[in-house]
Amino acid sequence: MAQTRRKRKTKHRGTQAGTVESRGRTGRRPTQAEARKITRDRRQARHDRPPSWRSALNRAAISAAVFAVAVVVIFGRPIGAAVALGVVMVVIYLPMSYYTDRFLYRRRLRQKQAPDAR
Repeated sequence: MAQTRRKRKTKHRGTQAGTVESRGRTGRRPTQAEARKITRDRRQARHDRPPSWRSALNRAAISAAVFAVAVVVIFGRPIGAAVALGVVMVVIYLPMSYYTDRFLYRRRLRQKQAPDAR
C-alpha cells in the first residue's frame, strides 16, 4: 500500500522544554580579532599540508584546460590541436607544479624550525 503521509525532510528542532533553536549559527558572532585568528589558523593549516601529486594533477589539469580554451578562442586553432596541446601542457605542468609545491613546503618547514631570526 502506498504511503499516505509525507516523510519529514528535516529533523525536528524543538527541545523538551518547548524552545525551538533557529537554524544555522546560534552562538555569538566572533569579534574581528577572533575572525582574523580563525582565518590565519585555517590558512596556516592549509599551508602545513605536504604537497601531493593529486593536488598537482588538479592544478595542472585546470591550467591546461584554460590554456586549451585560450588556444581555440585567441589563436583560432582547431579543437583537436588544442586538446593535444592541453595534454602536453598537463605533462609539463604536473611535475613543475608538484616540485614547486614541494620546494615551498620544505622552505616553510625550515622557516618554522629555525629560531625567530626576524
